[in-house]
Amino acid sequence: MSSKEKIVLTGAGSLQFGLGTVGSILASEVLKGSTIALHDINQESLDMVHQACQSAIDKKKLDFTLESTTSRSDALKNATFIINSIEVTPRFELWEMDFNISRKFGVKQINGENGGPGGLFHSLRVIPPILEICSDVKKICPNALFINFSNPMSRVCLAIKRKFPSLNFVGLCHGILAAEIHLPQLLGVPFANIEIKAGGLNHFAALLKVKYRDTGKDAYPEIRKKGPGYFQKMTAFDVDLVIYMLEKFGYLFYTEDSHIGEFIQWAWEIIDFKKFQNAYNLYKATTLSTGETMRKLIKRGKGSRLVRPDQERAIPIIEGILTNSNHEELSVNLPNDDIITNLPSDLVVECPAIINNDGIHAIKLGEYPKGLAGLLRNQASVQDLAVETVLTKSKEIALQALLVDPLVNSATQAEKMLDEILRLESDYIYLE
Repeated sequence: MSSKEKIVLTGAGSLQFGLGTVGSILASEVLKGSTIALHDINQESLDMVHQACQSAIDKKKLDFTLESTTSRSDALKNATFIINSIEVTPRFELWEMDFNISRKFGVKQINGENGGPGGLFHSLRVIPPILEICSDVKKICPNALFINFSNPMSRVCLAIKRKFPSLNFVGLCHGILAAEIHLPQLLGVPFANIEIKAGGLNHFAALLKVKYRDTGKDAYPEIRKKGPGYFQKMTAFDVDLVIYMLEKFGYLFYTEDSHIGEFIQWAWEIIDFKKFQNAYNLYKATTLSTGETMRKLIKRGKGSRLVRPDQERAIPIIEGILTNSNHEELSVNLPNDDIITNLPSDLVVECPAIINNDGIHAIKLGEYPKGLAGLLRNQASVQDLAVETVLTKSKEIALQALLVDPLVNSATQAEKMLDEILRLESDYIYLE
């Protein structure tokens, strides 16, 4: 089977995203004959990704057409799929500013990418340009599927749902891969013999059901018994909060402490903060050094070796739609159309889904465990106000979003924090 799709990558100048996604497309038999359009506002980065990808296509004489442009309208013309992974730069400097300003004003913020005050400030920077992209999608290629990887995932997707309710979109995150890694080691069986149902909010989601495929037996009693000891041995990772949630709430979260802790006001008591900081510093150093290594290889004409399939699920989903596969994806982000019944409907939730040529169909999870649902409802209120702030550009609503956030415990400090972040990030955030 061959295809004549046009797949657009927005934010393609990000080397790891651009090269990994193109690598997955080039490895696809289903997508042969397709056009890949690389789009970014950074011409230099875009040229490097184009050079590496064209080299990979030429070396193997592959049946793909590669385009690249800084013009979004040109990139989107005739698009059938858009894969978005933009970020406002300088990424790490802004991320650290969000984090440090929050802590300066007394918020015991962890990470600050998706939740807490940092999650709000990140939302105010990155959601507006994503909505601009979606606006062009509606005008230029309204039937295309928009696949989002940008964080804060839940808030980005909720903003898309509200601003463009008819847009065909899905949010994807690789967090569920942790379950595929740890459950076989914890339970002593291959992942192929483990059936899971998982969901919640992106970066704040749990395994709700785990059972053995061959016997149909519930695996959770074994997870609850063996899990704490298994995770305590993982000294290189921040999992103290994962263990605590398993012991106190009875469910295993499939993201690490640095993400779960963004949403819980008492998380700072549980996590090993030094371990979290070390993990962040390592992630930053690795990301920067990997990027530099990749740039050097591309400049030396060896970029084709970097164009390899990644582990993300965008391409398998596209293939599933085109081939009517009816396969199950373990984790996608979709509007809560009765997927989780005790969470608000005006919310985007993480859930499993069936993929076929009619699109992406959520598998309903029913009622969420009551204790966890309480924590998630807190975040639903915060996300509601964060997205409202983006859509209205209202400083008043931004302050309300901070005052509703369970991590914020001082009204006067919240006002000072908002004023300072608006002053320091005036090039990126505008509120009235």
